[in-house]
Amino acid sequence: MVRDAEARGGGPLRRGNPVPPETPEIVAHVPLTPQGSVPPAAPPRPAEAAASPDADEDFPEMTVPRIPRRQTPDTPVARPTPAPAPATRAEAAAAAASTPETLPGPGPASAPAPAPTPTSVTPQPPITAVPTVPAAVPPVGPAPPAAASVPPAPSLPAAPATPSRPAGASLPTASVVPAAPALPTAPAGPASTAVSATPALSASDPVFSSSSRRQQREQGIERRSFLQEERREEPARRGGRGILNRVGFSIGPNARERAIRDDEHEVSRHWPGPRTVAVVNGKGGAGKTPATVLLSAVFAQYGGAGVLAWDNNQTRGTLGWRTEAGAHDRTLLELLPQTQRLLGAQGQSADLAHFVHHQPQEKYDVLRSKPIRLAHENRLSPSDVDSIHAVAAKFYRLIIIDSGSDESDPLWLRMIDLADQIVVATTTRDDHAEAGALLLEALEDRDERSARLARESVVVVSQADPKASTADVAEVVAGYPPLAREVVGIPFDREMVDGHLRLRALGAPTQQAWLSAAAAVARGF
Repeated sequence: MVRDAEARGGGPLRRGNPVPPETPEIVAHVPLTPQGSVPPAAPPRPAEAAASPDADEDFPEMTVPRIPRRQTPDTPVARPTPAPAPATRAEAAAAAASTPETLPGPGPASAPAPAPTPTSVTPQPPITAVPTVPAAVPPVGPAPPAAASVPPAPSLPAAPATPSRPAGASLPTASVVPAAPALPTAPAGPASTAVSATPALSASDPVFSSSSRRQQREQGIERRSFLQEERREEPARRGGRGILNRVGFSIGPNARERAIRDDEHEVSRHWPGPRTVAVVNGKGGAGKTPATVLLSAVFAQYGGAGVLAWDNNQTRGTLGWRTEAGAHDRTLLELLPQTQRLLGAQGQSADLAHFVHHQPQEKYDVLRSKPIRLAHENRLSPSDVDSIHAVAAKFYRLIIIDSGSDESDPLWLRMIDLADQIVVATTTRDDHAEAGALLLEALEDRDERSARLARESVVVVSQADPKASTADVAEVVAGYPPLAREVVGIPFDREMVDGHLRLRALGAPTQQAWLSAAAAVARGF
């Protein structure tokens, strides 16, 4: 093969061959003509015709100039990714119009390249490039000067050197892909500003990530909940509006019914830990026992079970007489020896059924005293009060204590020390109202804790005398606001005079009044 090539003037040892045969051929810039037109014939270059007289004879379909290889083999040549050759001349023309080409290295057909830019590549106007012409395409006319048709092209970074291609292979077309635009950066500042500036965020958004949400929680920024926290108001159930609602209307409650619902909500709340309420007055017959019974009934009815009414009276307490008796006649005197066992690990709430009297209708329990015994036989010590109160606090959430009239009794004083709130029960009688006011003033002077109980106390004014008027009740009620936190008036009701006290047996106005009194107590918890 070497001899044949040398005979034809194309061998590597024949004189006049400036380019070895392994040097890749680079196609000169030849403009394409639309399909159907006949381009003018291109005269061969004199140097190539003299050096290779048999070139047209070997390749009659194509005559292209040769560009000598660069004399600096150490300099790498940028070789972009090859593109597929077009199938037709029309496709070749379209590809030539849209695809730029960079011709590295010096030569007679290449334009001087500008100095490389180290930072970025500046886009330039489109470069008219000529792809590889297939063998079936006839030779075209004379090529215009390269310097006139090829504007300065941007220089690309040098690529590693690649092996030489065989003769006749075309230089692939370089394609430059623009860089993707950078994502916008969120402005510096608190996380709440970024969230409010972007009302619609997707889970893939970098701002809406688990780490940023954790940072927002650490900063105290809470997201809006999808749940509705507002209480939906129910239609009216009382009066004429309630009657219309029962026949198909939907009318909201009036102001009075809304106030009743607010009281029910206050009483129904559960608070952490047990609470103790002491019902006090220095005069007998002031209504302490009815207040203890009916407040216990209201709290048990609206707040659930776990309410104990405790008779802490050493001088013939009547709480057991005004409530229903259970299946036994035991009192706190029988409970006292069992307090240590009930406070231990083996103690159970069901064991209290042996000592307390459950009220089946109102759902609360009563711990009675022993009124049939003499006072010196019923005498308890402050430590006994502590033991009974510890058992009650373990198994009940609310303890309401009915007290005696002796304010100097150690049993009475210990009850004040254990109370979380006090209720002053009085009637419209002047001596009862005055005794309650003097008690609050005495607690103000006792100690700081007792003074706080006096300031946060609730006064319940009952109309025990049927001959008293509403004006008499209003007069007593108006005299207590400087001494107590809230004052509630209770209208007269015959069911409160004698016999067992039952909340359901009272009239509707009286039940609502006791509900308001219980709500006033609950607001102090």
